[in-house]
Order: sequence, then C-alpha cells, then structure tokens
Amino acid sequence: MSEQEVDDSQTLAVPLAELRPALEALLLVADEPMDDAQLASVVGYPVEDVSAALRSLAQEYDDQQRGFELRSVGGGWRYYTREAFAALLERYVLDGQQARLTQAALETLAVVAYKQPVSRSRVSAVRGVNVDGVMRTLLTRGLVEEAGVDEHTGAHLYRTTGYFLERIGIDSLDQLPELAPYLPELDELDEFSESHHG
Repeated sequence: MSEQEVDDSQTLAVPLAELRPALEALLLVADEPMDDAQLASVVGYPVEDVSAALRSLAQEYDDQQRGFELRSVGGGWRYYTREAFAALLERYVLDGQQARLTQAALETLAVVAYKQPVSRSRVSAVRGVNVDGVMRTLLTRGLVEEAGVDEHTGAHLYRTTGYFLERIGIDSLDQLPELAPYLPELDELDEFSESHHG
C-alpha cells in the first residue's frame, strides 16, 4: 500500500450506509462500548451527527418500550437488555443450565468421574472420539474443572466439581457406584489406549 493510499484512507469520510441503521449494526457486533468519535470514524459521518443519532435511537427505544436499550456507559455506547426483563432472562439462562446433557456429555463425565484427575486425551482414548467440545460444555456447566497439569506430559488435568456431586446426589466420590460389574474391560481398554497412544 502506497503512502498516498494510506493518507486517503485516513481522510476518507464517505458514508457507507444510512447513519442510524449503520450505528445499530456496528453496536450489535462491537465487543465493548464504542464512543461517538470511534463510531463517527467508522461510519464516515461527523461526530455531532453521530452523537445526535445515538441520542435519538436511545430515546426511540425508550418510547417504544423495546426489550433492549441503548446506553452510554463508561464513555461508550452499548446495547443492554431492559431491567424489566431481568427475571425472564434469568429463568432462560438457568433453564439452559439445567437442560439435559447429551449422551456424549454423560459418557465423558463418567470417564472423568471414575478416572480423575484425567487429561482430555486420556478421556478421548477411553471414549474413542475427540471430546474437546464436550469438555468445554462440562466446564461451562460447572460439572468439571481444571485440576493442574500432568508432570510427565504437560497436559491439563480435569476432575469433577462439588456441583457435580450435588447434582447426582452424593457427598463424595467414594459413593460413586462400583463400575467393575458393568465394564469389566475398562482396565484392558486403558492398557490398549496407552499402548496405541503412549
């Protein structure tokens, strides 16, 4: 890119879209609040026009009693859900947390519970499939947590949490049912996975 092109791009102030919809689109995808000057530089409008449009949008959302609002907080603008819907959103989030685990997640959780502390690769070897996505789900739901690092391999180790015990209704891991009668081949499986992955 030439120096001339750099200069042109810095002074370019040609609007790419209608101001109000452009601001809405930008604020929907922004990771953090954006101030008037930042928004103006992106949309190519004067700062005063951007400031007026933002205030107008915020007032319009209030007047229409939308489920969201546009607020200027910490020196920047951002969308927020309205306080009036806090209980509804809390119920939605909590219901999502209590949604049933998939079969894959249950199987992965069982391996962690019985083999902990255990690495993802070890869980993958026992299950025969990659468990990265499922482990993220279990971590997010608070059923599994990090438990240090394997000193030999450097892999992160995982274990079940107190919340896991609470959810399945036991006080300690000692109360987990004995697996041997159901999975007599578990030790053989471990030996197999170690000989093929070690």
